[in-house]
Amino acid sequence: MFAQFDLDQALLGAIQDIGYKKPTSIQELVIPEAMAGKDVLASAPTGTGKTAAFILPIAQYLLDYPRRAPGFPRALILTPTRELAIQISEQAIELTKNTTLKTGLITGGVNYGSHKDILTSTTDILVATPGRLVDYIESEQFDVRDLELLVIDEADRMLSMGFADTMNRIIAEARWRKQTLLFSATLEGASVIRFAKEVLNDPVYLSSSPSRKEKAKIHQWIHIADNKEHKLQLLFNVLKQEDVKRAVIFANKRETVQMLSGKLFAEELPCVWLEGKMAQDKRNNAVERLKKGKVSILVATDVAERGLDIDDVTHVINFDMPRKADIYIHRIGRTGRAGNKGTAISLVEAHEMAVIGKIERYAKERLSRRVIEGLRPQNKEAKVAIKKPKVKRTTAQKKAKAKKTAKRNKKK
Repeated sequence: MFAQFDLDQALLGAIQDIGYKKPTSIQELVIPEAMAGKDVLASAPTGTGKTAAFILPIAQYLLDYPRRAPGFPRALILTPTRELAIQISEQAIELTKNTTLKTGLITGGVNYGSHKDILTSTTDILVATPGRLVDYIESEQFDVRDLELLVIDEADRMLSMGFADTMNRIIAEARWRKQTLLFSATLEGASVIRFAKEVLNDPVYLSSSPSRKEKAKIHQWIHIADNKEHKLQLLFNVLKQEDVKRAVIFANKRETVQMLSGKLFAEELPCVWLEGKMAQDKRNNAVERLKKGKVSILVATDVAERGLDIDDVTHVINFDMPRKADIYIHRIGRTGRAGNKGTAISLVEAHEMAVIGKIERYAKERLSRRVIEGLRPQNKEAKVAIKKPKVKRTTAQKKAKAKKTAKRNKKK
């Protein structure tokens, strides 16, 4: 139970109102260490409750050590995307609703004037994307020198999006902070580990193994397509199945997102879409329409690969395959959240099979190949891609098989 963490009654009341029954595995690991004041490097799959794992210790610290004078935020949460920043700020507000703590939000995509209140009044917890925050630091409208707690969420994605220099600038400005918590969905590659060594002071490394209830069960398979037109026909067929209640379709380019949106409307499959250059209010509206069930399909570029916390996404469909295996893992993480079952379907042309190989090696599992009757691939390369590759047996395996065959023949 959350009471074991010695949290303030105001926080426990909010937890109860939200409906949290007991801590998830990542919360069990992080909250005690964070409340002990230690720097933390934590790895946890998406959808396992890591946002509350850092908000609760932050809130408890701010309540235990009240501010002595008005001023800039004492706790900063950095996150890569606007959508994720919005969701984190909403959860922070919900968890601290019974306290006097004030949460602010600073992201790009909105008018600079809309942040005036945050820049000129007292805020306790700030959730921000790095780019816009650095703009305010450089224009001397914002000061992080009084910062005491820093959280860097989705660190691997921030680095892959090119935010390293921006984050280093913010971190340098906040060099008098007391504690840093760094979270990453994956710790693959040297960049995150190297960054953690530069940012954290004698950290505790925590990696959760979610319980069976927390684990996502995502059924994954691929359909081989002859070309883009064939992909479209496969996509329409999938979306018209009865079990597709809420779907997110990923494409690599905004032009493809726009093309798909038009094609889906023509097939009487209304949708909303997200892409990088949309104004923030339009992005928010698209997500709200999906959440409220006004439409059941979202088409997006990788702006939505993280930060989308929408309940009951039954299907993730890759119309375009991502260029990196870890992005595939984060894309399909939009479904099968909090123990729910989900489905991830990839529509793949023969020339994209090299990416499938990378994904299978990264995930350590083979993605099954399926066909839809009436939409079987026709060109030679696509037909070859469907076939299961022959496994080369070692000499020992060959001998074992020969021995087993001889024994079976002897019985006959």
